[in-house]
Amino acid sequence: MPSHSPSPAERSAGQHPARPRTPADLRRWRQYLADERAEAAAYRDLASRRKGEERDILLALAEAEKRHEQHWLDLLGNDVGRPLRGDWRSRSLGFLARRLGGVFVLALAQRAEARSAYEAEADATATMAADERIHEEVVRGLATRGRNRMSGTFRAAVFGANDGLVSNLALVLGIGASGAAHSTVLLTGLAGLLAGALSMGAGEFVSVRSQRELLEASSPSPHATAALPHLDVDANELALVYRARGLEAADAKAHADEVLAGLAGGTPQDLAGDAGAGDDHETHGTAWGAAFSSFGFFASGALIPVVPYLFGLSGGVAVAVASALVGIALLGTGAVVGLLSGTSPLTRALRQLAIGLGAALVTYLLGLAFGATVS
Repeated sequence: MPSHSPSPAERSAGQHPARPRTPADLRRWRQYLADERAEAAAYRDLASRRKGEERDILLALAEAEKRHEQHWLDLLGNDVGRPLRGDWRSRSLGFLARRLGGVFVLALAQRAEARSAYEAEADATATMAADERIHEEVVRGLATRGRNRMSGTFRAAVFGANDGLVSNLALVLGIGASGAAHSTVLLTGLAGLLAGALSMGAGEFVSVRSQRELLEASSPSPHATAALPHLDVDANELALVYRARGLEAADAKAHADEVLAGLAGGTPQDLAGDAGAGDDHETHGTAWGAAFSSFGFFASGALIPVVPYLFGLSGGVAVAVASALVGIALLGTGAVVGLLSGTSPLTRALRQLAIGLGAALVTYLLGLAFGATVS
């Protein structure tokens, strides 16, 4: 097998000068090259859907991936061969980046960076491995912005869908197992859908509205900001504000002196900026958004266990079909939550499935027991 003189990239990677270039090496390097190209393209596609700081950050990530691409080009030299396709994860990320963008794709990119094999790859440099870890944190930061913007409505949607799936499946199976007629089971399921959706929507509205009102009560008054120019500089009662917010006395006085000095120098000051209430408001979302989201997703989830009965199925067949449909839906919602939270979608999906079908099984067995007692 032919050998070659090591390039600076190879020496940096720790490759021994006498090590031959095996076909396995070439295949692996070519795949790394293809994956780097695919990830860089995905970041550029994401950047094209954004503007301002987020766009600049994504373009910088794409440029970093290009440096990694050059490393593999240097190693391959004349053996670069024809371009390969990235692995299925990289291709999927690129496909979604071109068509969707948003926090969902950023969450996938975060997981892609976390899966980097460079730490265990002898032909990758330590710098490349460190880059990938930092890229993960950069993408996590971008994704966190999106998660914060959608967290209130998303929480209501996830809770609503899962509550609808689990509670109505449990209700339908429990009533069905007791020996009730098909029409009774169907009416019970539809009633549970409507009652649950209204209850969830109203509950989310009250919960989010109350939370936002508490946050508003904790936000600094604009009248306090207007009073800053008239404070007694020597007394500096502004320090008491920062002490009340949790700063130590010395730190509070230093910060108050800084604010007043900036004010004297013509720099506008805003007490609200020190409290960070805006981020909390954004994180909790709007009351109406949470209410409609919860109502709609609960209703859609609660409809699934009723579908077999709407089509005339009954008995064990209806139970099996309803359980299967709900199981698929629980796997889907669990996987989505896992992806958006940056954790394993499979683990979250299986957890959702186990919890949901476990609760339904308990009510089904209770329905069988009470049905047998009644008869």
